[in-house]
Amino acid sequence: MSVYVGNLSYDVTEDSLNAVFAEYGSVKRVQLPTDRDTGRMRGFGFVEMGSDAEETAAIEALDGAEWMGRDLKVNKAKPKEDRGSFGGNRGGYGGRNRY
Repeated sequence: MSVYVGNLSYDVTEDSLNAVFAEYGSVKRVQLPTDRDTGRMRGFGFVEMGSDAEETAAIEALDGAEWMGRDLKVNKAKPKEDRGSFGGNRGGYGGRNRY
């Protein structure tokens, strides 16, 4: 399981976020998603800790804490939802064959 970290400064780096969470245990991985079009960080990230106890300690200590001028939102990450397909005929032909 991983921890969701929201309301991050756009200046945050994986190394700086790792350092903050390392105070509460071993950090296995840090992910900072970026915008597909601009390449800019999206303002949230995920941190995977070594154990549930370490995750809980980090969440309790950091949720609502101010860091880099922002109040962090820290909680257990929810599993990624399956958005499914958009369905329907997306070929633009209205279901008719035009051959």
